[in-house]
Amino acid sequence: MKVFVQRDYSDGTTVKFQTGFPPELEGKLDRASFEYTISQLNAYFAEAEKGSCSTYCEGCMACLTAYLMYICTQTHYEKCLRKVAKFIVEQNERVYRPRGLLLTSPVERGLRVVSLFEQHYK
Repeated sequence: MKVFVQRDYSDGTTVKFQTGFPPELEGKLDRASFEYTISQLNAYFAEAEKGSCSTYCEGCMACLTAYLMYICTQTHYEKCLRKVAKFIVEQNERVYRPRGLLLTSPVERGLRVVSLFEQHYK
């Protein structure tokens, strides 16, 4: 079984995923766990795309250094993507793997979908 949670374009092109519970997961996962996971992912991506004084300063410094500063530092967006990766690993360990499911990062699918796969153990 494969379940894909699509992007939600109701607010434009910001990275946000639909929070509706897929019927394929009925009986395999409770709604609260699923909604928590998707809402946290949406919050991480909202944080990544939020413009702040520090992100604008980061952009100015990047221009002034001909983007050489990124050799030794990460962008704000990259830092948020690391948070997403850590959160997905944590959710897989605590919620999804014990139920025989595997949550994959939306980064692996070009930020288009969040995928859930059923794991088959031998």
